Amino acid sequence: MHDTIHQSYASIRRNESPATPIMLLHIGEDRTGVASGTGIEPDQVLMLEIGASRTALGSFKHNPPSPLEIENAIMVVEDEVTRARGLAEGPAPLYSTDEMVYKIAKMAGCPDEMPITLTIEQVEALFDQLAARSEGRPSSQVDIPDDPKLAATLLILREFMHHLHFESIKFRRKSQQTGRPASDAPQPI
Repeated sequence: MHDTIHQSYASIRRNESPATPIMLLHIGEDRTGVASGTGIEPDQVLMLEIGASRTALGSFKHNPPSPLEIENAIMVVEDEVTRARGLAEGPAPLYSTDEMVYKIAKMAGCPDEMPITLTIEQVEALFDQLAARSEGRPSSQVDIPDDPKLAATLLILREFMHHLHFESIKFRRKSQQTGRPASDAPQPI
């Protein structure tokens, strides 16, 4: 997983101005990685003991999850997410290269223009739909599919953005580049 985080961070860094702080969120199957820094390599990497499958399997016994299962999952995720508070040095944009984050952004109605920006308000609106499903609203009345891993990813994303005070997250594919150099060193003209 560390390789994935470093590759994703480097991919994002290639598209940002040198020395601009960035933070990367990677929600894996079993663990979530957070990387932050201002250079081509992250200054800090933190592994959180939450992930899409781990949270879905450990917390959700029903599909859709019950309100109590969601509340219990929130408590577990909050405890892990708060460990990442010290990673951000001042305001830094939050990024992800995760396809599940892309799927969430598309469900929220974000356009395909890269990087895709998903706001906390859009995340909250989707989470409200998950909560409505958990309380018995028919799937025909909400736009969120009955997918435990998607529900877990949405919950992790929401708690991360909420507790670390991110107004938005930008999705960028790993292979997407703008042609900027992948180094902090000045480039010859």
